[in-house]
Amino acid sequence: MGGSSGRRATNGWVFWEEGNQWVYLLGGGQPMGALPISDQVATTLSKVKTELSAPLLSSFFSLLSPLLFLLAPLLSPLLYAPLSSLLFSFLPSILCQQERRREYEANLQKAGLELETEDKSVRFLKTYFVKIHAPWEVLATYADVLKIKVPFKENDIPDIPMDWLFTPFRLPDHIMNPEPDYFTSPFNKGKIDFFLIDDKETFFPPSVRNRIVYYILARCPYHKTDREDKKGIKRLLNNGTYGSAFPLHDVRSYCPTSERFNLYTHWAQFFSFFKEQPLNLIRKYYGEKIGIYFAWLGFYTEMLFFAAVVGLICFLYGLFTFDDNVWSKEICSEEIGGNIIMCPLCDKKCGYWKLNSTCNSSWQSHMFDNVGTVFFAIFMGIWVTLFLEFWKRRQARLEYEWDLVDFEEEQQQLQLRPEYETKCTSRRLNRVTQVPEERVPPTGPPIPLPAISLIIACIIGVIAYRLAVYAAFASIMKDSPTNNIHMVGSLITPQLATSVTASCINFVIIMILNLMYERVAIWITDMEIPKTHLEYENKLTVKMFLFQFVNYYSSCFYVAFFKGKFVGHPGDYIYMFGWSKLRNEECDPGGCLIELTTQLVIVMSGKQVWGNVQEALVPWVMNRWGSRKARSHPESRYSRWEQDHDLQNFGHLGLFYEYLEMVIQFGFITLFVASFPLAPLLALLNNIIEVRVDAWKFTTQFRRPVASKAHSIGAWQEILNGVAVLSVVTNAFIVAFTSDMIPRLVYMYAYSNDLSMKGYINNSLSVFNISGFSKDNRPEDGESPEWFNSSVITTCRYRDYRYPSGHEKEYSHTMQFWHILAAKLAFIIIMEHVAFMVKFFVAWMIPDVPSEVKARIKRERYLIQEYLHNYEVFSPQKTFNMAQSAGGVVSNPHRNRVPNTIHHTFYVI
Repeated sequence: MGGSSGRRATNGWVFWEEGNQWVYLLGGGQPMGALPISDQVATTLSKVKTELSAPLLSSFFSLLSPLLFLLAPLLSPLLYAPLSSLLFSFLPSILCQQERRREYEANLQKAGLELETEDKSVRFLKTYFVKIHAPWEVLATYADVLKIKVPFKENDIPDIPMDWLFTPFRLPDHIMNPEPDYFTSPFNKGKIDFFLIDDKETFFPPSVRNRIVYYILARCPYHKTDREDKKGIKRLLNNGTYGSAFPLHDVRSYCPTSERFNLYTHWAQFFSFFKEQPLNLIRKYYGEKIGIYFAWLGFYTEMLFFAAVVGLICFLYGLFTFDDNVWSKEICSEEIGGNIIMCPLCDKKCGYWKLNSTCNSSWQSHMFDNVGTVFFAIFMGIWVTLFLEFWKRRQARLEYEWDLVDFEEEQQQLQLRPEYETKCTSRRLNRVTQVPEERVPPTGPPIPLPAISLIIACIIGVIAYRLAVYAAFASIMKDSPTNNIHMVGSLITPQLATSVTASCINFVIIMILNLMYERVAIWITDMEIPKTHLEYENKLTVKMFLFQFVNYYSSCFYVAFFKGKFVGHPGDYIYMFGWSKLRNEECDPGGCLIELTTQLVIVMSGKQVWGNVQEALVPWVMNRWGSRKARSHPESRYSRWEQDHDLQNFGHLGLFYEYLEMVIQFGFITLFVASFPLAPLLALLNNIIEVRVDAWKFTTQFRRPVASKAHSIGAWQEILNGVAVLSVVTNAFIVAFTSDMIPRLVYMYAYSNDLSMKGYINNSLSVFNISGFSKDNRPEDGESPEWFNSSVITTCRYRDYRYPSGHEKEYSHTMQFWHILAAKLAFIIIMEHVAFMVKFFVAWMIPDVPSEVKARIKRERYLIQEYLHNYEVFSPQKTFNMAQSAGGVVSNPHRNRVPNTIHHTFYVI
């Protein structure tokens, strides 16, 4: 009981429940001696003494006197007086907090909870703990109020046997199904003998006990006035009355024969990655809301396997069809690519260059820009539909198995937020409850113009960097890529160097802005003053995703849909903003798709690696630092509540950030997957690690979260649907406008003499007369390579479809340009319509709720109605006897019911 060591140097209060034992430690003891105080302090104390009760003042001296007594010998009289004044200035606040705690704990006891205070003969300024135990009467009363579903009959519908092929991936049955399957009904305190109750101490599982205790904590008042009742543990945490509030883990993670140990052994170990997750045990220990998250994450990872396999096949197709890549051969050929002189890609600092200098880039581009790209883009449109539809079915099954079919958001989630209540300045009559309730004066939500402006400024800054640094790389490597860069040789070109460095800088900027956008989204949501916790979370979800959407995807959108699209032509280039000296970027002759691939790989991979390192390393380091002093004490002096108090707080938004990370990843593998078929494979490998890292954090690094219910993934479902629809559009535009697939097909079927790709490169490049360059566009002396002779070379080529110099439509678009544009638009329309038709057809064909689940739901409702009818008409014993004589319709209520272990629930404030 008194195992709390005196090692901590912080002041706080801690709640929890543990079986039938309780402890509460309040800071301080008796005054340690008389203290000389200044006249100013004495006056302050005299004033306070007339306003506050003697017991409170005495308690305050119990807290403060030891500290001043210890400091007195060390301080000169000159410093002691002002320090004493400063310390005693906190007197009203400290006394108010103590009064709140006293009244709050008294009200908890009135509500039926049992509290016990630990011996106060402890060292000054340590953390104090309070144990709360909820007896059967309290649990039964609030289970009735909250309509918690409990078992009344063992499920008699046989489960579908698992195929033997899945046996290697399954965990032991006692881990996968810690309890038998039952039909359940909302608990009714007046019909206790209707339910399967063997032992009242273990009838309610730990997650339910935690929810009930937290429900009471959230609604218990601590200060009553004529106008309002101030209540709830959340407000007490916000105003510093208590330090924290959380349930405790049952035992240490390495102690066998416990649920936490089973989770750590069979779930949190990395080498269990090929095993399915023990979702029922996760739900039993952490509650339905966290269980739903891991169910969704596991299902998402399973579905990624199929996308990864198809993406790998498409990548291998591009890798093994090099020999059929005619246009790359023409680019690399000395006879064709070596004789085509390209126009400078920037003003003054860029010289002329030969087309075959981009040979490696064209080969690399072919791996991702081929016929397989079109197939994979269409496949991913179907895959995302199947993923969302099958997840609805999996979710419906979990809703039934976890008694969430008729679930409505818990009252604790619909409870008013303390921040909302403090802003209420008026009241109005609620038409439903006919009770006056507080309301906040209507105010418009703040417009995040500074944040939006910063996003745009960063995008423009990265684009400006790309333009400026390209000129530098082009100048350095004007003769040969290997002249100045020896390590990677000809693999590095100015385009590739610019793309890689810009992507790395953009990733760093994204990570920095990410921290700011989180705070901006929270600030905006706070300014809107949502009424309930559920409303707050939904508003924050939408805002945070929109910020992160722009932050992570803006650079990819620029490369995919803007770079190389608005460059003009030699002699009439288009500049950024029209007035700057930064010329808009051009694409490589092989297309911009390889640059989009580079951007996607760096940002997506960097985010995943950084995220996993941060998630695993930061909690571990913080916990090691927080418990550094405790490790020098024996285990007997380091109590369980102190061990859990030293763990990291998961927070009410902890699960929100886990969802956000996965949804951002989902956007990468769907919105731009046509440019990088290996994106699902990278996501799969990351998620295999992510599941086990999250499991390890929950079981070893975080305090046990408050159990709460959820029947779905909430607002994230609609966000996923929106991303899925948008992905069809973005991939259609990527194939049409970013890749060279459509121009090649148009050339082969409309302009090639033999339906081949021979001559495509020469056909896709227009001719410009070098004499048409102005002074601002012409390369400076010394910037052109040594082989360039202006007296011999009079023209250069550029990537476009325009008439040559001297033509009556000089530098205007040719008819082939309009043919290609029409083909691109036609492809977009056809692909979108086909994808959406397949999507909606598949969604229509696959029911959201499996037929087996529907049958079980109907049978459960039927049994509840029949049993309740018999219970009301006959006595419970008579009903049971009649059922036995009729063939055993009702199971023995004392058979196969209760697990062997006793579950404990803990809270810390």
